[in-house]
Amino acid sequence: DEKSIIQKHYCNIGFAIDTDEGLVVPVIKDIDKKSVKTITIEFNHLIKKARENKLTLDNISGGCFTISSLGNIGGNFFTPIINPPEVAILGISAINTKPILKNKKFIARKILPLSLSYDHRVINGADAAKFTKMFSEIIENPEKL
Repeated sequence: DEKSIIQKHYCNIGFAIDTDEGLVVPVIKDIDKKSVKTITIEFNHLIKKARENKLTLDNISGGCFTISSLGNIGGNFFTPIINPPEVAILGISAINTKPILKNKKFIARKILPLSLSYDHRVINGADAAKFTKMFSEIIENPEKL
């Protein structure tokens, strides 16, 4: 009815894939209950199905959040569009090495631009900023996982 919010109690993450037929977003269901190894296997399986144009409706439905990356294309700083009925999408750009001033000296640092688009009717902007900060800290220190 476009007036109600339905809160889901599962975590299904979609990821955008560029195929010959266009952009598709397969979904890994219950990702929070799977190991990194299982997620990687399922991710690769879904990429293969997408490139072979063999995704089913179940493979592309039920997402809560999408991750889109332009890194392999070389894109930087984009604004990803939310995939309804989801309420957020994380855009990941290409990693670039940039000079960063630290302790009055320039050092080379790898920079990974991130863009989080979210529906303000559902997500508080401060919470979104905290999520982006936490995500950045995890990427910088993956041993914290």
